[in-house]
Amino acid sequence: MKAFESKHRILILGASGFIGNAIYKELCSYFKTFGTYRIPKKIFENNQQFYPYNVEEDDVYEILEATKPSIIISCLRGDFRAQTIAHQHIVEYLRDHDSKLIFLSSANVFDAYSKYPSYELDKTLSDSIYGHFKIKIENMLLRLPKKKVAIVRLPMVLGSQSPRLKELKQHLQDKTAIEIFPNIIMNVTTDSKVTQQIHYIINRNKHGIFHLGSTDLVHHDEYIKDIIKQLSTTNGVVYKHVYTTNEDRYLAVLPKFNKLPKHLEITSTEVLEDLLK
Repeated sequence: MKAFESKHRILILGASGFIGNAIYKELCSYFKTFGTYRIPKKIFENNQQFYPYNVEEDDVYEILEATKPSIIISCLRGDFRAQTIAHQHIVEYLRDHDSKLIFLSSANVFDAYSKYPSYELDKTLSDSIYGHFKIKIENMLLRLPKKKVAIVRLPMVLGSQSPRLKELKQHLQDKTAIEIFPNIIMNVTTDSKVTQQIHYIINRNKHGIFHLGSTDLVHHDEYIKDIIKQLSTTNGVVYKHVYTTNEDRYLAVLPKFNKLPKHLEITSTEVLEDLLK
């Protein structure tokens, strides 16, 4: 299996972040895998597969030329304008080389108030700066030959090391209010499930748009309370209810066309169980 897979050279842009690092750990045993990091840390500086890269200051083309990837996975964070320029350079590289991009997008491309869950071919519509940015990159990539791009739209991604979980733990420690949105219906996933799904997309040479959330939907407020129950036995947790609309609003990405095998699906209950590991 490994000998078959190792034909790929993979570059993960943003490999020091939460999801990027999880993907690196999943793939590095199977492929020649490179990553970029922004903030110097010994763990990255001492790893010869990692390159320093600051999206606001450095040209991504230099990393691409140095690593010569057949697959680029973009988990970049940072200034939106700088990211847009970086992805324009990636598009130029893809046009000139036998390479493919897996772009991590977000359920926020559908965050304009919606009465339904969103599927892969639904028109994107956003009310947020973040959602607009993701749509802009997606539209840029959708102009490329189809086989060169996989767009992966993610809902809230949790995990034992996830920023969201750390934030909730900090609120509990500081006894500060935790924001919950009673009218938002969403789905969720974990970093470990996303990495398995991306590994499958690479192995099967898949392309197109993928919605990688849990198969079931949950209310934001109830689900956050369920997580808090897992984290804390203390009573007196302070919640701040935020109502962005009077009606239920969906921020959920479900697959209709690009469905993955059953063993790669996840439920919201399994996400909760994963947090306890």
